[in-house]
Amino acid sequence: MNNLEKPVYVSADGLKKLQAELEELRTTKRTEVAERIHAAMEFGDFTENSELEQAKNDQAFLEGRIMTLEQMIKNAQIIDEKTKHDLVEVGSHVTVEADGQREKYVIVGSAEASPAEGKISNESPVGRALQGHRAGETVKVSVPAGTMEMKILAVS
Repeated sequence: MNNLEKPVYVSADGLKKLQAELEELRTTKRTEVAERIHAAMEFGDFTENSELEQAKNDQAFLEGRIMTLEQMIKNAQIIDEKTKHDLVEVGSHVTVEADGQREKYVIVGSAEASPAEGKISNESPVGRALQGHRAGETVKVSVPAGTMEMKILAVS
């Protein structure tokens, strides 16, 4: 399976945010960039027109983001957050203990990952290590500093 077909796990809220961002980029932002390009072209000399160059770079970035969002939305799989989880999987709320510290995580798709909010990606080292395990189990997680052990205290 290539990256274009890979499922994108998102909450219903997360999907709405992606759709809203896509709509904003397709309408407002595209128009703004087109107007900037048009205004920059009116200067005439294209050889050293930094305004035109920047506007074209912004347009390329914008179109790339639009394509990415379209693909993510096409491959979106809604996480059922109401399902009771015994095994850690996308959508699970997990309480773990590592090095005497308790942490709570929600396993989410990479599109919604926000470690500062306790939302970790199912593709992250910790997210991958926890998936498929139950409360009471201890998992080893490979992190840049080496290997650490996490005990799963609760899964919901």
